[in-house]
Amino acid sequence: MKVFRLIIFILHLGVLFLLLCMLLNAYVPPKIFPWFNLLSLGFPILMVIYVVFTIFWLFSWKKRTFAFMLAGLIFMNPVQRWVNFSTAKKQTADLKLISFNVKGGSLGASDISNYLNNANADVVMLQESGKKISVKGMEVVEKNGILKVFSKHKIIDSKELIKSDYETNNAYASQADIEIRGKVYRFINVYLEPFKFEKGMIKMDGVQEEDEQKLKNIVKRLIPVFKKHQDQVASIKEGIKNSPYPVILMGDLNSVPNSYEYYQLSDGLQDAFVKAGKGSGTSFHDYKFPIRIDYIFTSKTIQPVTYKVDRTIKRSDHYPVIGTFSLNN
Repeated sequence: MKVFRLIIFILHLGVLFLLLCMLLNAYVPPKIFPWFNLLSLGFPILMVIYVVFTIFWLFSWKKRTFAFMLAGLIFMNPVQRWVNFSTAKKQTADLKLISFNVKGGSLGASDISNYLNNANADVVMLQESGKKISVKGMEVVEKNGILKVFSKHKIIDSKELIKSDYETNNAYASQADIEIRGKVYRFINVYLEPFKFEKGMIKMDGVQEEDEQKLKNIVKRLIPVFKKHQDQVASIKEGIKNSPYPVILMGDLNSVPNSYEYYQLSDGLQDAFVKAGKGSGTSFHDYKFPIRIDYIFTSKTIQPVTYKVDRTIKRSDHYPVIGTFSLNN
């Protein structure tokens, strides 16, 4: 039994070490050391293992339980970015936003259009928008066929922050300055470089050699995209930094919470899910694994009131994320 406990203790310390390394994504860019970003993808699994080991020590009546419990408090915020149970807000919402990767409307453009027409949102941002989806009674900005911005309010200016060249860069970002009740806000719509995985590429079949090769192929695909994201994120941050207006950033980051991309793009902004979300933030549902890659970030003068991942519509491999906000401050 002592040998078994020693093995569990070593494994527990190893998981704790990996979780601490994941936190370095806030400081270490992928071009310097991309492996930390890989840990952000495995965070839910690592955290579950950590909790199971801690429970093991608790039922073993070992004093080290308290040390691991205290160390686990470090990861309260990282966990909250995946699963959250915020309290109801007292503010009254006066702005409704939707961000939705619609996969080009390939699974039902008319259903998506009907959904958005009935949503009564102030601003809708689409990624992988295609040309088939429209929202009645709203101004629209569409410059690249991938991103669309629909607004009930006046769009006073817009421009692209990232332009794809299809060969070395397949990311998009645009900004739209929108006047809402006499005040201008900068809306930034983001679609970072996708990894372009197919289910067969990541599904493990139980054959050791084939599964090992699949894992190697996954890593070979992930690392170069992480490095591309670093440059793409820098361009978007420049748009945020230069904004004379409060910023609302929405979109598909193709990156999970606690990644380099998450830390960089949320710097100086607030995550609406962390402030007002309840339950799981998972927004990509094509794989049987919790993946949150769709976000709404806002300047701190814009108060999140509610945040919802709407799982009632399945006309894309993403669910729409919906936030309501108070602009009265």
